[in-house]
Amino acid sequence: MFNKAFITYFLKFVLTFCVLYYGTIAMIGITSPGGYYSEFAAKYLDYVSALRWMLLHCAKLLLNIFGFHVYLKDVYTIKLQNGLGVHVGYDCIGYGVLIFWFAFVFANSGSFVKKAKWILGGLLLIWMVNVIRIALMVVSVNNHWSTPLGLDNHTLFNIAAYAVIFTMIYFFDRAEKKALLSTAGNSK
Repeated sequence: MFNKAFITYFLKFVLTFCVLYYGTIAMIGITSPGGYYSEFAAKYLDYVSALRWMLLHCAKLLLNIFGFHVYLKDVYTIKLQNGLGVHVGYDCIGYGVLIFWFAFVFANSGSFVKKAKWILGGLLLIWMVNVIRIALMVVSVNNHWSTPLGLDNHTLFNIAAYAVIFTMIYFFDRAEKKALLSTAGNSK
């Protein structure tokens, strides 16, 4: 009645997603002062703050390339000189969509190298969508632009990121089918 391959894939996907997603939530919890704070984790294991740092610096670089003079006010805020800034909180990092992509590819069949290429390529593409979003937010708040359809920027990012993910899933599945056909053709 149930397809064993699908159940295996589904369990692998859900377990991978949950471990990485809730592990990230736990990491945020123990690296943020108060509560269950761990100085060791905050000093040596805090990859979430490193992701925010890279996101802010990449957005700054992109804005600088386009002639905007921006600076990092603090570890959370990118600001236009003599203008407004954007606060990049934990929800802005995009770890949920990054983890979704990772779990999707990881749960699929294929060689380690093939999976690594798809994971890294997808993570980079999603990352660039987020960098562009943060850069556009800096420009938009300083020019008083409203968001399309009255949606907030997190919803717009999720729509854009999942559109990218579903497009990548299409190409991933297409490449997988092509590889299967090629393998079947070679075995004849």
